[in-house]
Amino acid sequence: MKRRATALWQGGGKDGKGNLTTQSGVLSKVQYSYGSRFEEGIGTNPEELVAAAHAGCFTMKLSFNLGGAGFTPDELETRCEINFEDGVLTESHLILKATVKGIDQTKFAELVKDAEANCPISKVLKSKIYVDFTLNS
Repeated sequence: MKRRATALWQGGGKDGKGNLTTQSGVLSKVQYSYGSRFEEGIGTNPEELVAAAHAGCFTMKLSFNLGGAGFTPDELETRCEINFEDGVLTESHLILKATVKGIDQTKFAELVKDAEANCPISKVLKSKIYVDFTLNS
């Protein structure tokens, strides 16, 4: 299975503008710019999207872990805070609020730790990156 998204950028880094579109159409030419990334401008930014992806992926992995252990969560709410300093993503902080009946603290902590280490976005944040490119001049 492959998923894809497209970024289109026009102009320089600080004065340019761009948009993002996802395969599903959930994002369709959503604006991003220097202002939305480094200031409080209108639009999204890559770090916000990484935070959403990590929160969603971790939460779903934890739900699968709980199900595999015989528990069904009533609710899992995960907030993700991405730290972006000096052009580097330095950490992803997941803050989880969970309601799961019948599970003890030790078992829950074990399942959370596994989801933290093994959700696909946690893994991609540590993975090899490669680029294929074509230059039109």
